[in-house]
Amino acid sequence: MQFSVIHHIAINASDYVATKKFYVDQLGFEVIRETPRPAKNDLKLDLRLGDQELEIFIADHFPKRLTYPEALGLRHLAFKVENMDEALAELKAQGIEFEPVRMDELTNKKMTFFFDPDGLPLELHE
Repeated sequence: MQFSVIHHIAINASDYVATKKFYVDQLGFEVIRETPRPAKNDLKLDLRLGDQELEIFIADHFPKRLTYPEALGLRHLAFKVENMDEALAELKAQGIEFEPVRMDELTNKKMTFFFDPDGLPLELHE
């Protein structure tokens, strides 16, 4: 089987307003569509960043993440940045807290983590 690209990444979230503000207003994702799904008691928010899509399922009935970040399932979502200092300045301007920057021991590049409103670890990697 030949895969060409990853089509999308899907995550669960609990708060529509906080999630949309975080991913759209603060991180700059573009809304593709918002789909209420009454039969599943959730709302599906499809977002785009460049050529990548992020599906976010929003409902108040998902179980909490048990551990950080070693829970089964998605460990974290990483974003490549060209300049870590500039990226961190943008996060700070948005009021988004992040961990201290450290060097990735395999790539020897700067990296750090920040978190979405539900505590999902998000990585910046230079």
